[in-house]
Amino acid sequence: MLRSALLGGPALALPGCARDDGPHRRLTLATGAPGGPYHAFGHALAAEAPRTPPHPRLTPVSTAASVDNLRRLATGSADLALAMADAAEQALHGAAPFTAPARVTALARVYVNYTHLLARADGPVRSVADLAGRPVSTGAAGSGAQVLAGRLLRVAGLTGGRAVREQRLGLAESVTALRRGTVDAVIWAGGVPTPALSALARQLPLRVLPLEAEAEALRAEYGPVYSAVTLPAGVYGLTAPVTTIGVGNYLLARPQVPDRDACDVLRVVFARWRVLLREVTAGARLEPRFAVATGDLPLHPGAVAYYRSVYG
Repeated sequence: MLRSALLGGPALALPGCARDDGPHRRLTLATGAPGGPYHAFGHALAAEAPRTPPHPRLTPVSTAASVDNLRRLATGSADLALAMADAAEQALHGAAPFTAPARVTALARVYVNYTHLLARADGPVRSVADLAGRPVSTGAAGSGAQVLAGRLLRVAGLTGGRAVREQRLGLAESVTALRRGTVDAVIWAGGVPTPALSALARQLPLRVLPLEAEAEALRAEYGPVYSAVTLPAGVYGLTAPVTTIGVGNYLLARPQVPDRDACDVLRVVFARWRVLLREVTAGARLEPRFAVATGDLPLHPGAVAYYRSVYG
């Protein structure tokens, strides 16, 4: 079903984006840490906005990523944010690590994160089971990667006496730790290829662990927010494709963002998606029929108006 409530029926005979001659208000966009895909996407969007009609005004802010971004939306310290789909649904429903439901709306599902479970090729980790009791980077505090890592380790049975020794490290710190051998593996969720990991793979042979069984287990427990995706041969030195876990990434907005501004941000996103995704994930496309698949997250009224203008 393609959001039938959005596209069909006379009850939703919505106009396209409302136009007026007044200036856009400046919107704060919560992104992620430097070197990560959210930072790249958010800064590219902010740079393209003034070059692309109708010229919305965006100020990108570096953050710890998904969980941090969702908290900023809830408190009003950010107007727009990027977040992983699983963390966004937890915020919506007030599930841990959130203490109360957050009022957040979606503008678009912009691309899919690929879960990377990486170890040194010359190291002791050859399977997910080998992680038991070992130091593993599970993502920075406040990141969606940490939410995903916690669920992944649980469905893999790596709890209790078999728990890993979690190190809460961001991407740059994780790369350094794996290179130095202070962690035995890294769990990271991002685009393909992630430049920092490509650079590491050129310096250090890596093993990329398959997560097909874990993808099925996560989907069975949490629903279609998770899917099986494929890391292609050629990235990170892979000689064959590897199945892993895919998680959507949402561009989100506070409900209080004016409809016109939300709609105009989407005009830039769809006009310039090739630029926005160029440094994020290879071969990705952004189409309205993909973008409206935001799960439990309701679409912002400005997004509804935009998609109605696309479909007529």
